[in-house]
Amino acid sequence: MNQRIALVTGANKGIGKHIARLLAAEGLTVYVGSRDPGRGQRAAEEIGTGARPLVLDVTDPQTIAQAAARLDRLDVLVNNAGISPSLTPPAETATDEFRRTYETNVFGVVAVTNAFLPALRRSPHPRIVNVSSGTASLTWSTGPNPQFTPGSGGAAAYRSSKAALNALTVLYAQTLAGDGFKVNALAPGLRATDLNPRAAQTGGDPAEAALGAVRLALLPDDGPTGGFFSWDGTSVPW
Repeated sequence: MNQRIALVTGANKGIGKHIARLLAAEGLTVYVGSRDPGRGQRAAEEIGTGARPLVLDVTDPQTIAQAAARLDRLDVLVNNAGISPSLTPPAETATDEFRRTYETNVFGVVAVTNAFLPALRRSPHPRIVNVSSGTASLTWSTGPNPQFTPGSGGAAAYRSSKAALNALTVLYAQTLAGDGFKVNALAPGLRATDLNPRAAQTGGDPAEAALGAVRLALLPDDGPTGGFFSWDGTSVPW
């Protein structure tokens, strides 16, 4: 029971892989969630001691159920898997793109979180971190924000899905607080990942964002819950 266990979805690359690496360095056993078994295996091998591959597609109920059946206890769940199919505004975005984006960024988080709640409830200090986006902030979307142009309305499917994820973060935090859970959302900042072309070309170091996720994953019992935090630990307005 002294060995803490974590699961990071979408952990075979990008921010998720860095989160898994940092958690393993903290001494946790980290399950590297990945849709592709081969990529997950390679990522776990590259991370090294403490990392274990776990086939998990957040849009596939069967792999979610199979993954949940493997873990009797879970201390940290990082819902990192996410997609951003395009940077188009809502009037130029097909309905199918909204559906596909929400399937991963919203419904997938609900499905994974609910499937692993029994294991999380067996932890003395359960933590859930939802990787969101500063571009989901309604306050920043209607006012000054150095990360993107206010009023642009771009990436509508992605940004609205992350705003929905923020709402779910609050609701999970409220309903699970009595069981000792800490549930928070992270704004990782624009990072050099393959999330979308803009991120790949102009993003910063994903390892920097991972530090913020790990901070929330290892919060003490008197730490915050139901909050939205930037990678540097400062609060982000909803």
